Formats: sequence, structure tokens, C-alpha cells
Amino acid sequence: MACLSYQTCALMSSSSSSTPKTQSRTCHLRVRANTVVAGASSKKRSGLRRLNAVAETAAMEVVELKKGIAELYDESSGLWEDIWGDHMHHGFYDPNADVSVSAPDHRAAQIRMIDEVLRFAGISEEAPIRGPKNVVDVGCGIGGSSRYLASKYGANCKGITLSPVQAQRANALADAQGLANKASFQVADALDQPFPDGQFDLVWSMESGEHMPDKAKFVNELVRVAAPGATIILVTWCHRDLGASEKALKPEEKRLLDKICNAFYLPAWCSTADYVQLLQSLSLQDIKAEDWSPYVAPFWPAVIRSALTWKGFTSLLRSGTKTIKGALAMPLMIQGFKKDLINLFSYKFCQRLQQKKKTKHRIERA
Repeated sequence: MACLSYQTCALMSSSSSSTPKTQSRTCHLRVRANTVVAGASSKKRSGLRRLNAVAETAAMEVVELKKGIAELYDESSGLWEDIWGDHMHHGFYDPNADVSVSAPDHRAAQIRMIDEVLRFAGISEEAPIRGPKNVVDVGCGIGGSSRYLASKYGANCKGITLSPVQAQRANALADAQGLANKASFQVADALDQPFPDGQFDLVWSMESGEHMPDKAKFVNELVRVAAPGATIILVTWCHRDLGASEKALKPEEKRLLDKICNAFYLPAWCSTADYVQLLQSLSLQDIKAEDWSPYVAPFWPAVIRSALTWKGFTSLLRSGTKTIKGALAMPLMIQGFKKDLINLFSYKFCQRLQQKKKTKHRIERA
């Protein structure tokens, strides 16, 4: 999900996991090329041209990432809705409870996930008096969260996704549920949102951040569209934080993440500490972070069980190669959770009450 000029993976540091070759080149060559441009002499111009050519190739690979994400969700969203319903995110479970339950119970767990996020963020239950009025749903899927928030609070919700199929289906569902005047959806890039500064009092991103190739630009856009004092909610996958003596993830951990990246069209992963550092660098208010991995871990085994039913299996075969590839990688997610390599973190933070001017800019990392 990137424009060609982004310093992709700008958040990543030596504490980040390694990525496939295409991602590593994208993460670093743009910075190298810009550095050379600043101090290039006539003797170095031939080298500069070579660097620029490689950087352009890396940028094209980011475009391919964006295309792959859109096609994955174009293929898979109908299958997901048929089996799992409106919500394309984890469910929230009692870690000590038996989760061998029916599909309706798992769908209820997905609703519970939304309610727990709202509780965590301190969003009032006193709808519509004190609830959010204007919401942006970044990475909206087929619009489940937006329609839920529109119904619960009477909020005006706008959702964005890279998938034309998702946007079309989300609008159709909003119309069918009598919410077309409250919830609307469009194809747009989360790293270049089509909204003016300070438009929303709730910025919502439910498990889309892992697809963003430039985490700093992603968070900067969430902040840019937030009104002064607005609440911003980010729920996303991270890799574990490094220990005090570690400089990088273990090679076997990197290999596991690389396989997941390849299957789900994910760029570089980052840690919880990386995100917290980024949020602190932006002088945001009321920053909270909480690990919800134990509460969502039962979700992936449930998804696999649903794929092994006759309905799930035959639907999967009809869905397309990208969906099948993703389904085959689901056991890798279970491995990651069990090894405490993968975490699902919820972040809540607030825009400053006094917004700085010209907030739509690239964040530079020291």
C-alpha cells in the first residue's frame, strides 16, 4: 500500500525482522539514493544513475505488493463472508474457555473484539450523545466495523480499502442494512488517504497495519486525518520485542515470518517497541499498548477447522490461487503465536488538542 516516493519501512531499525529481498531493497535503497543525490559530484553520476535505476525497480516491487494485496482480498472476501460473516478480523475469546464452538459463536467473538477495542480506548457506551460522530475505517474489509459503529453510535463512517470487490460489497451491505447514509466505502491507499486534515474524531484501523510497507507514513496519515483531541485506534500484528542482548530475531524466526509475508502479501514486520517509539516521536497523547495475543490465539485453529469442512474446502478450491496460498499458511500463524513470535497488539492514542499545520508530510527517521 505505497506510493512510489515513500521511504518504505522507514520505521524499521536494526531491531526489526529481516524480510524477503524485495522488501529489504525497498527499505534501504530509497534512502541511499536520496543521500547520493544530496552530495553527488560529476564523478559519481554514473553510480547515481545505477542506484536510481535499482531504486525505481524497488518502487515497482512496492506497486506489485499493493496489487497483490488487492487481488488477495478480491479473491477471498466472498469466501470469508460466506463462512465467517461481515468481520474480517480476529475474535476475542476467554483464554480459559473451550473454543470448540459453532460459527455463530465465533462471529459473536468478532463482535466482542470490536467492543473490547472500544472499551480499551475509553469510547463511551452512551451512544449517541458521547460517542464518535465521524469515523474513518482504514483497511475496512467489507465494512463490518463501520456498519457496527454507525449502528451503535449513529456515526458517519467512511471506509477505505485497496480491494474494489470489498468496497463494492461494503457499499451494497450498507444499503441493504439501511445504512447507506451513514457508511460509505471507496478504493484508496491508506498511505495517502483522500481526506482533509483533522476530519475524524475516531480513526479506526483493525488489523490492516501489517500490510503497510511504510509504518511511519501509515501512522502519520492516521494522525493527519484525526481531529484535535480525536482517538486513534490501531490493532495490528507485530513480532516480539528483542531482548537486551539481541540485535535481531533468530534465523528460524525470520524464516517463519518470511513465509507468512509471502503468503499474505505483508512487507516488513515491526515490534511493539518499534510502534511505541514511533508514537512517542510524534508527541501524541494518552498512548496505551496492550498485548491481546492470548485472547485471539484460538481464532486461527477455528479458521482452519472451518476450511476443513466440505463447504469450506469446496469454496476454497473455487476462490483462487492467492486465497489457497494464504489458507496453506494459516498453520504458520499458529506456530508464530505458540512460540510468542507473533503478537496481536492494540494501541490507543490521541491527537494533540492543538494540531500543527501542514501535518501531511513524510516522517524522517534519525
